[in-house]
Amino acid sequence: MSTRLRVHSPAVVYFDAVRRAGSIREAARRLFVASSAVNRQILKLEDEVGTPLFERLPGGLRLTTAGEIFARHALVVLQDAERARSELDALKGLRTGHVEIATVEGVTSDFMPTIIERAREHFPKVTLGVVTLGSRDIPEAVTSGAADLGMAFALQRSTGLRQIMVGRFRLGALVPAEHPLAQRREVSFATCAEYPLILAKTDLSVYHLLKPAIERAGVGDKGVVQSNSVELGKELARRGVGVTFQTRIGLEAELSAGTLRHIPLNDNGPVFSDLGIYTRTGRSLPVAADAVARLLADELAERELREARDIGEPLTD
Repeated sequence: MSTRLRVHSPAVVYFDAVRRAGSIREAARRLFVASSAVNRQILKLEDEVGTPLFERLPGGLRLTTAGEIFARHALVVLQDAERARSELDALKGLRTGHVEIATVEGVTSDFMPTIIERAREHFPKVTLGVVTLGSRDIPEAVTSGAADLGMAFALQRSTGLRQIMVGRFRLGALVPAEHPLAQRREVSFATCAEYPLILAKTDLSVYHLLKPAIERAGVGDKGVVQSNSVELGKELARRGVGVTFQTRIGLEAELSAGTLRHIPLNDNGPVFSDLGIYTRTGRSLPVAADAVARLLADELAERELREARDIGEPLTD
């Protein structure tokens, strides 16, 4: 049985639940306690702190400036308690715990299922939660404590995030096997722009990676489709609607079956997208989260090596 560690006031747990839920009633429902119990703990906490932690608004509760300061303290306390609990469990040989992962859509078709299978094999008592977000939303999920680990493409450096591992992958044009570009070893964006394009919206990292090439080619927003879904872009490319741009991550089944071709871009040099694994700066991961992070890092390194072998030495367009 997992150790039930209670080294902090219930008020901290209730405060964090209200912060996440935005209301006392919803927090109480998630905690399986009475709303009055949650309200009493919040009022007690505000009395001890000496200032309101929430603004009471018609649409719900919102953190005050003092509440935001206390929220950072609560996050550290709760995450450190979870780490200690998991380490105590590990001493007993119990690899238990729950790990929340916020990840981009592209890794959910093959990469993440592989990780989940391995985690279930090696750590059957560890449960996993996976949510898909755009790369730009993942830092907030990790720094706020909503996720233990984040996986995202092309993240900017942030003081709030610690990079556990990063892999570099070639960005390429995605076309069906019968497309005129399909037999090329490399291709420029300008050459791709001679055909209908499926372009990414601004919340995807690929938009920002390709923005200079798009501007040089004078394409602007002239793509026949603009989408924030890599799965939709992949399917449209398979149907021959247009050329889209992705890494090989998430294309494993299609490339193996030969239904799609991934042609690395060479636009004044190779275009790379970094796929990184992140956690919150200063956080010591619980045993379960650290074990899953190691699985993610090992798989990321393996796929980076596999791509280098598959692509080989690049040729110019």
